[in-house]
Amino acid sequence: MKVIVCDPTDPEAIAAMQEAGIEVDVRDDITLEELGEIIADYDGMVVRSRTKVREPLIDKANNLKVIIRGGVGLDSIDVAYAEAKGIDVRNTPAASSNSVAELTIGYLLALARPIVQAALSMQEGKWEKKQMKGTELAGKTLGLIGFGRIGSLVGEKAHALGMDVLFYRRSSVDVDFAEQVSLDDLLARSDYVSLHVPHTPDTHYLIDAEAIAKMKDGVYIVNCGRGGTLDEVALYEAVKQGKVAGAGLDVFEDEKEERGKRFMDLPQVICSPHMGAGTSEATARVGEEVAQIAIEYAGD
Repeated sequence: MKVIVCDPTDPEAIAAMQEAGIEVDVRDDITLEELGEIIADYDGMVVRSRTKVREPLIDKANNLKVIIRGGVGLDSIDVAYAEAKGIDVRNTPAASSNSVAELTIGYLLALARPIVQAALSMQEGKWEKKQMKGTELAGKTLGLIGFGRIGSLVGEKAHALGMDVLFYRRSSVDVDFAEQVSLDDLLARSDYVSLHVPHTPDTHYLIDAEAIAKMKDGVYIVNCGRGGTLDEVALYEAVKQGKVAGAGLDVFEDEKEERGKRFMDLPQVICSPHMGAGTSEATARVGEEVAQIAIEYAGD
């Protein structure tokens, strides 16, 4: 089996594939144009979020058996088209879940206590102790939109901090640390709202101006899930008007040009560059799962 690794991948994973007899070509800075010229030579490909696998590339992948996405989201791959061409699409959904969940909790804490703003103020030589008054998370209500691997982990951790946890998802599930409610009920009752849904036509702008209007005045919004599920223009206006007290964003609808730039004049909004899975532990787990999938296909 011959596999091309198109994005940065844990070296131990590459070594594991090679030890299993897989021919591995590491081209983790390859352009789509270059990839299109050689993809027909490979049985498998490994991608993260950088490499977009769309129909034109898939049409050139005459021998491809599997696309392995190191990570959770599959929105960078035309999955249905690939599968229609007989190509399996696999991902590593559990590997980075805890890392994203912990970042979400970090955002909740940083919104409750203005840690980022205080640190920046100190760097400017200021001592604004009285201006940095915050609140406690304990006793507040967290509403989770989406309650899969990551959402449920966030709920467990938030409950351990003393938060009351609500969640919305389409299918019913029973847990002892959170209450399942309708979306409207969640929006009306939550002090903090956190998104954990994939970006699909059904979830596009799931949180828009109308949804924000249903929330409490002074609500906080966190999105460490997927860009495009939150209408960023509506959020920007809601923060400026004071409806939303603050927000924490790790993902954005446009991560090429806009990249959250519209929020840079709002100190109430703290942002990071889609780093939810960016821990050494998650990288190792992702690599391990990627190698396992490739070895599985090599043995078929």
